Amino acid sequence: MRILITGASGLLGLNLALEAAKDHTVFGTINKHAIRTDAFTVLQADLLAEGALERLLEQTQPDWVIHCAALANLEDCEAQPALAAQLNSELPARLAELVTRGGARLLHVSTDAVFDGEKGDYRETDAPNPLSVYARTKLEGELAVAAACPQAIIARVNLFGWSSSGRRSLAEFFYYNLLEGRRVMGFTDVYFCPLLVNDLAALFLRMLALGLSGLYHVVSRDCISKYEFGVSLARRFDLDPNLITPVSVSQAGLTAARSPNLTLRVDKLSQALGAPPPGLTEGIERFYQLHQQGYARWLRQLSQLPQDGEYGGDGHGDTNWQTSHR
Repeated sequence: MRILITGASGLLGLNLALEAAKDHTVFGTINKHAIRTDAFTVLQADLLAEGALERLLEQTQPDWVIHCAALANLEDCEAQPALAAQLNSELPARLAELVTRGGARLLHVSTDAVFDGEKGDYRETDAPNPLSVYARTKLEGELAVAAACPQAIIARVNLFGWSSSGRRSLAEFFYYNLLEGRRVMGFTDVYFCPLLVNDLAALFLRMLALGLSGLYHVVSRDCISKYEFGVSLARRFDLDPNLITPVSVSQAGLTAARSPNLTLRVDKLSQALGAPPPGLTEGIERFYQLHQQGYARWLRQLSQLPQDGEYGGDGHGDTNWQTSHR
């Protein structure tokens, strides 16, 4: 299959492109954050520019389009609501129209944050109630995609993993701070169901291959508080969990409202796939093993510019972790 992935420099987009490139021809779009890899074709594009989407689709002729690009930082969305609307609502609407017209399959990535978190245990049939600019614009994007492309998959996610910047996931936040012996806060009253990004990528590819459509919760089958998540990571990496101070989210001084209980049901996904998604113990273990294998360091080198005309490999003459560790 020919797969076009938007936002290929982000946490999800990059890991997804690398996973998909094992078996498919992949094109990944980037904007400001350069990625250098031979694993897939990297295309620079400002997706908001006039005619950019049309040119991308014409150039790549994809069978599947996976839309990961978004303004995902909650605080940035509060500060720039117009840009959040452009990227999270208007862009996916336009993309869905074009993909439908061209006949490709579309998977649109949304978020668990569309819920207010007052009750938890949400199903796909429960009514959303977004609390922040980010959540509201992502919900508007969901609705626009569903209207323009009824056969699309809309996936509400929460994820963690290794990124090219080392700053894209809560797991990285805990790991790198604890590694340096820095104290951090862990919210005891915010619950979520994070799924390892590599596992999420595999689920996306399987959902497309099975021809699924409609709205799905694609998260871990297990849920946990953010404080407990940090403690679990600390223990697996043999770091000091006492450096994590248990606090309420109300003490953090954040601008954007956070939903306290984003536990999501995965019954629909489990039934469609014939098995539940991976649990947290499995995810944290694989996160650890990827680090031990050098994956985190390799990803960070993908965003570094080459020096003296050479690609920045792992220091041992290996510039393709994917091939070496498949």
